[in-house]
Amino acid sequence: MSAALAIGIDPGEAIGQRIARWTAQYRTSPGLPDEYLGPDGHPREVWRRLLERLGGLTEAEIMARFVSAERHIRDAGISFRIAGDQREHPWPLGAMPLVIEAEEWRDLSAGLIQRAELMEAILADVYGPGDLVATGQLPAAIVAGNPEFLHPLHGVAPPGGHHLRLYAADLARGPDGRWQVLADRTQAPSGLGWALENRMVLARTFPDFFQDLQVERLPTFFQAFRNGLALGAERADPRICLLTSGPYSSTYVEQAALARYLGLMLVEGDDLVMRDGRLHVRTVSGLKRADALWRRIDADYLDPLELNPASRLGVPGVLDALRNGTLVMANMPGSGLVESAALAPYLDGLCRRLLGEPLRLSHPRTWWCGDLEGLAHVQANLDRLVLRPAATPSRGAGRDALLAPSALAAERAAVVDALRDRPFDYVAQEPAPLSTMPGWERGEEGLYLVPRPFVVRVFAARTATGWTVMRGGFCRMSERDNVDPLELRLGIRSADVWVLSDEPIEAPLIGSQAAPRVRRLGGHLPARAADGLFWFGRYAERAEAVTRLTLAHLRSFGDAVGTDISGSPDAPAALAIRALLGEWASVAAADLPTALLAQQALCGRDQPGSARAHVTAARRNAAALRARLSGETWRVLADLSDLLSLDTERAFTESQLATRAERTLSHLAALSGLAHENTSRAEGWHFAELGRRVERAINTCTFALAFANDEATPGCLGTMLALADSQISYGRRYMQGAALDPVRDMVLLDPYNPRSIAFQVEAVKRHLNELPALAADGLLEPHCRLAGRIQGELRHGEAADFDAVRLSALNTDLERLADGIVARYFPTGPHAPRSEKLTGLG
Repeated sequence: MSAALAIGIDPGEAIGQRIARWTAQYRTSPGLPDEYLGPDGHPREVWRRLLERLGGLTEAEIMARFVSAERHIRDAGISFRIAGDQREHPWPLGAMPLVIEAEEWRDLSAGLIQRAELMEAILADVYGPGDLVATGQLPAAIVAGNPEFLHPLHGVAPPGGHHLRLYAADLARGPDGRWQVLADRTQAPSGLGWALENRMVLARTFPDFFQDLQVERLPTFFQAFRNGLALGAERADPRICLLTSGPYSSTYVEQAALARYLGLMLVEGDDLVMRDGRLHVRTVSGLKRADALWRRIDADYLDPLELNPASRLGVPGVLDALRNGTLVMANMPGSGLVESAALAPYLDGLCRRLLGEPLRLSHPRTWWCGDLEGLAHVQANLDRLVLRPAATPSRGAGRDALLAPSALAAERAAVVDALRDRPFDYVAQEPAPLSTMPGWERGEEGLYLVPRPFVVRVFAARTATGWTVMRGGFCRMSERDNVDPLELRLGIRSADVWVLSDEPIEAPLIGSQAAPRVRRLGGHLPARAADGLFWFGRYAERAEAVTRLTLAHLRSFGDAVGTDISGSPDAPAALAIRALLGEWASVAAADLPTALLAQQALCGRDQPGSARAHVTAARRNAAALRARLSGETWRVLADLSDLLSLDTERAFTESQLATRAERTLSHLAALSGLAHENTSRAEGWHFAELGRRVERAINTCTFALAFANDEATPGCLGTMLALADSQISYGRRYMQGAALDPVRDMVLLDPYNPRSIAFQVEAVKRHLNELPALAADGLLEPHCRLAGRIQGELRHGEAADFDAVRLSALNTDLERLADGIVARYFPTGPHAPRSEKLTGLG
């Protein structure tokens, strides 16, 4: 629901009157099942309970809650990407959950478990003895002709004994009102994280509803799922990794949410390496063994040595870890085979053969065109069927359908030719219009409910005692009747799924499960994550440097140093500021009018060195670290982005821009405060701090070259103090005005000034001492030796010594120090020393 739905309604309106007004225009389509109205045309009991509870709130109160939800989504950075689109879109949480009664859910769960067992049994036979094909129960072409059948895995017994650890199915009601499966998801099912995010948001929005309506809880499922991922691992305390394709994956945000919630290590292919037949994670502490891997990339991209050689997402040789049983994987590569719609005509027979019982959950009637009888039926009824690729899971009629009943004659002719040439590549299904559920609309007289098409994805996880079904799911609802919501994209909203129990629900308490072994370490840090944290710190510091430089050009610096350059664009300090902003690519030209120059430096979208560009870069690095950053950090980053996203076509006054710069500095200070007060002092914190400290030292040295050189004027020295945020300290220490040597001492050499270069280098040295050493020979590593030398020069140097030559040499050393840290902990290139050579395997 958007804020546009907010309207004025009589708060004294009775609950019954309010519900009657909401549902007065609710009209279902003939022949389509609906969630709100049952087969008898009357509201279902669970929906009556929900609407009565909603009716106890005025529409203004409902809107206030959803405005709060939208704010939380924005602050927490919950978003999604459409495949092929690099932009992030705000998470489209709908205003109405899908509610299902407990008895119906129990029947649905039984059917889902049966289907998961059936898929497991089919995979076990296909990759094992092959009896189904040998006896004619399953056509060989459906197996061998499917690109998801991975020949290198034939005969490989899955470590832990199971091909599937997570099974999902997309469901809707069929014409008879019973739930049916639109698609099986066994490759790398997505949506579990979205379901978790939806529940967390609505739990904040309607906390009282969950208890009043007896909504089933989710934590026990996620705990069971996490334990199930480790089943079969060789070690008692296994390291479980979630393999992602990276921040530009359309489902990366949910993957990060799951890694954070379940306590998994979020890794990309480059973070992993095979050694001695086992999979390891590259960390800043050396190679650390991975015992279980939950993959969220398609199997074909998993191992470029044996599968797709063009893949840059997987790990060379990882299939060997499956063959020798040293790695548990969810789900096993090749499990995507049973997503094929070509299996549908045979599933009931296979279920009777393998499980000894009929199939509980049906699917739209399907014909495989590789079967002669099926092909004959399809050719005779082509005008009323939907034709799809046999080996591609159904993603919606608008995405992968080759032919629909409304197709043009030219399309029909092409399909006829395709069926003649390669009929086994296609399946045909009877059209299955989606069932509907209530969604909000806004009219002249207020809010009202209308039926909207929806699909719900439900999940089952394998545990030590068998399959368990999550008592909820991930629902997608279309905002328009002609948009198929089988895949999340614009025009689709998500919804939480509430299973309403007929008995009071006891929320699981923290600590109600068996207590884990006490530990204080936060786990090992992948080198890629350390790299991201290092650059996150550097970009945040760069944004601050540009903002301070811009603010120095917009206002005076107070009585302590008695300078004012805001009205003197030709003063030496102002000229130096402009030159530096131009050198940093913060502005298009150094001779712009003051207000325009400041606007570009702060908010320029086309200037790669603007404060906005650096905040964007910091947020981009943070996006790759979602599993490691708090919600408060995301909130500050979102506020910073808003602050610096000014309309560049509109002119702002110098006063407005100065206010904007001051608020930006306040938010950057909040970001720094969160790092100090809310971040565990583990390896990740050290790298974020190293990035900040190194960048601040480099920037301060650059400022000193421009504003504290031998020709510096009082205005330049005042600017230097302002840029180092040291005016007050200087004024309290020296009664007279700014002088060269005292200013240099304060901003370069003073170990007590948290803005001085000396202070930054001391901090860098402490952080480096906390990180793992390159070798156990007791010798200092090159970057540590360099940091020690810089530290010594600053400790024993005198302010008068730091002329332009000495400052330039110091700046070069600081840049070399930054490069040395990068080369040591984030090596790149085929011949770079990898962290596995640094310490023993763990």
